[in-house]
Amino acid sequence: MNLVSGLESNNNSHTPILTVRLKRGPSIESIHRVHVAVCDSKGRVLKSAGQSKFETFTRSTLKPFQALPFISSGTAEKINCEGKSIAISCGSHKGTPKHAREAFKILWNSNLDVSLLQCPIPLNRKSPLEHNCSGKHAAFLATCKRMNWPLRNYLEGKHPLQLEIFRRVAEILGLPAEELVAARDDCGAPTLLLQLSQISQLYAHLGESKNADFEQINRAILAHPDLIGGEGVFDTELICRGHRQIISKSGAEGVQCLSKLGSGIGVAIKVEDGSKRAKQAVALEVLRQLDWITPTSLKELEEKVLLLSPGVQLEVKGELRFQQN
Repeated sequence: MNLVSGLESNNNSHTPILTVRLKRGPSIESIHRVHVAVCDSKGRVLKSAGQSKFETFTRSTLKPFQALPFISSGTAEKINCEGKSIAISCGSHKGTPKHAREAFKILWNSNLDVSLLQCPIPLNRKSPLEHNCSGKHAAFLATCKRMNWPLRNYLEGKHPLQLEIFRRVAEILGLPAEELVAARDDCGAPTLLLQLSQISQLYAHLGESKNADFEQINRAILAHPDLIGGEGVFDTELICRGHRQIISKSGAEGVQCLSKLGSGIGVAIKVEDGSKRAKQAVALEVLRQLDWITPTSLKELEEKVLLLSPGVQLEVKGELRFQQN
């Protein structure tokens, strides 16, 4: 199903959309349209803006769930990197020497060669370890080694590793795994096409921490926020200022997910035009409306991540509402 048909089939289940306006002086220069779904772990839409059933690819917001076989297989425990291996597997990092080193440790401790990584070598870099998904790929390979699964084709949709990831996601959502729609992400790994409400439900489960695997993922992310992105990266800066209670994970093309530890509530955001600045502005506004973070921390985040030229500002218009049918 394409995005257009998905929108048309759900136009009776929505609330007013959020807009992000870029203003230069008093004049509006650009407008971004944004959809938000706030759901509980049963998939019930608590609040929304725009289409809660808007379909989008999960992109890197899927990483915590792609890490589930890494944990449940016992691979992460065997590597024993004090949670750092789990954090880097969930991260979209900056490719610094520190980040590359943590991804390398997963391979080293699994007796695997760097040449097996199938994520691309970033422009003007020397190694796939510097790719922002290298931790995820290293965890993929380590899991395959432990489970005696093939290493060379670990990114194929029918590979046992990917089938296990699909199974775990489908189980959380209460769907048959064969109904999931996957496509190739930029790093080569499969990513899933889901409704915002479904992505939000995934993050509600993650934040709820009732599952032991999710508990390990949360502990790792909150203990090592620098491995999720890096200094100045939205996810890292938010986790550090959220009193170790907020899980934040971004994805490409205007996707952002949030959850508050123990709340059983997840948030999924999608900017129609894929704008990074718009999703960050909306994420901060959602945090404000949900009262998940202090005004002081919000102010600090705005100054740290919303880097705008003098005389330019972002305004978020609209509010989360109970969904109207």
